[in-house]
Amino acid sequence: MATNQSIITRDNDKIAAHTGNLYESVSIISKRARQIASKNKEELSNKLSEFVSAVDNLEEVFENREQIEISKFYERMPKPTSTATDEFLESKVYWRYNDEEAQQ
Repeated sequence: MATNQSIITRDNDKIAAHTGNLYESVSIISKRARQIASKNKEELSNKLSEFVSAVDNLEEVFENREQIEISKFYERMPKPTSTATDEFLESKVYWRYNDEEAQQ
């Protein structure tokens, strides 16, 4: 992924240029970020479900190196909002208006 993980300043005019309204653009970006976060959470849950044990004894809890590496990988990934913002600015996000919204 080419998304930068650090905090960067965004130009509000560039964000607003795609829809003509900054708040509408932010709404679209936030919906896309929720989609990305949901997908990442599902992937992580599926990968970590392999390590779930049926017994809940504290004595049997042990550190699994693979499980730790998977968790660290997902922690190092860019935040969904950064990814969604980059996709939006690169015109990779498709959105449409409902008929009810268009009439207002």
